Amino acid sequence: MVANPVNPVLTSAMNLSASGTPSNPNSLTRRQFLRRTTLTAGAATLSFPFVGRVLGASDRINVACIGVGGKGESDSGEASACGANIVAICDVDQNTLDKRAKHFAEKFPGLKQFRDYRKMLDEVGKDIDAVTVSTPDHNHGVAAIRAMKMGKHCFCQRPLVQTVYEARTVRQLAREKKLATQMGNQGSAASGLRRAVEVIQAGVIGKPLELHVWSNRPHWPQGIAQPEGEDPVPDTLDWEAWLGPAPKRPFKKGVYHTCVWRGWFDFGTVALGDMACHTVNMPFRALKLGYPNVVECELASRTYPQTFPKTSRIRFEFPEREDLPPLKFWWYDGNPQDALKPLRPNAEAIREILSTYDKLPESGALIIGEKGKLFSTDDYGTKFFLAMKGKDEYVAGDQHEACKDIPQTIPRANGHMREWFNMMKDGTPAYSNFEIAGYLAEVILLGCVALRAGEGKRMEWDGPGMRSPNMPETAQFVKRENRAGWEA
Repeated sequence: MVANPVNPVLTSAMNLSASGTPSNPNSLTRRQFLRRTTLTAGAATLSFPFVGRVLGASDRINVACIGVGGKGESDSGEASACGANIVAICDVDQNTLDKRAKHFAEKFPGLKQFRDYRKMLDEVGKDIDAVTVSTPDHNHGVAAIRAMKMGKHCFCQRPLVQTVYEARTVRQLAREKKLATQMGNQGSAASGLRRAVEVIQAGVIGKPLELHVWSNRPHWPQGIAQPEGEDPVPDTLDWEAWLGPAPKRPFKKGVYHTCVWRGWFDFGTVALGDMACHTVNMPFRALKLGYPNVVECELASRTYPQTFPKTSRIRFEFPEREDLPPLKFWWYDGNPQDALKPLRPNAEAIREILSTYDKLPESGALIIGEKGKLFSTDDYGTKFFLAMKGKDEYVAGDQHEACKDIPQTIPRANGHMREWFNMMKDGTPAYSNFEIAGYLAEVILLGCVALRAGEGKRMEWDGPGMRSPNMPETAQFVKRENRAGWEA
């Protein structure tokens, strides 16, 4: 484990030739790529992951899909489009399972179906090379970890896992088992996101001082009490498998399944898990954030015993990183359409945004540097705009004079799922492999820990130790005690 808090994965000189001139990023061999992205942090050396057994360009990759509704529908479809042989699909909802099986019937006539991913892995584990995991958050970690322990490559939807401990575990497993991995934050594959990283790390806005990121979520119920009573479990739903590692509770129609689980402590990770793995992705890389040393929920709406608040403001403090000064990052969530007005950045931080757009976009990421500001207006960081010091309005990054001579140093992608398949076939690292994605997820999920700790509680954080020195009681939110039979 890297001893200092600097993000060890990306640097501004990431893709330069030995002479310092930019190489063709799409012609790099895997060996060149790994050599140029190795960093030393203290006494530890860490590089992009090495894949132990690449499958070869002509090999058909056998994949099992865990969760095939919602994002699982598109993930399984994209895997198929990338040339996968879908061996098995699993979903707790028989209706969803039947729909997907019908879709794949002609292409994969031998397709096997399961309602419980534990049984699926036990039965077809020997026949598969990889899994996709697209379940509700609380099942991500158990499903991914079980598969990875079996040596299976893994594509897992954001926020990767539900707990800090699980994030550390999948990151370590990917490294130890030498697996090809990718988190489902698809903006990572966008050229605009990678260009923003290059521009920031080239120093266009100067040394970064503040980061503000806000989301228009939740679009689901939270800030509510648990309803009383119990409803009959539909014959088409395996409620036991849906609960998975979470504590047992009665089924209530329309309260948890489907897609209304994100606001519950036991099942979701709220807007942080849903969107921060997208919106914080670009700045996390560009600013080399690494681990924070303080996290605090500064303000939140009413809290409930089992659900997260409707709106909150969380502060993350990051220490010096290489040649970068300490930085504060504020996260804001809350739905503008809700009767409760959501928390948002202060007027001075967003002055140029209001001048340019008249009103604050519902979501965004704003980096404030010594020489200017960079603003990304969309959830995925695919577009960015610059307002240099003394200027009142933003200009598109691809049209700004300050960006024109910045060399391309990061390889561009031909698709997010495709990157994962490339990593399995030839070892070329996927941009959101678990070495970086696990790091990002750990940091993001600390926001959930801070929300559980309570408003105004300044939580000091020891990143490598995965613990709070001043609030040891938060350990219960860092690692969950899984229900018997659902251990990872």
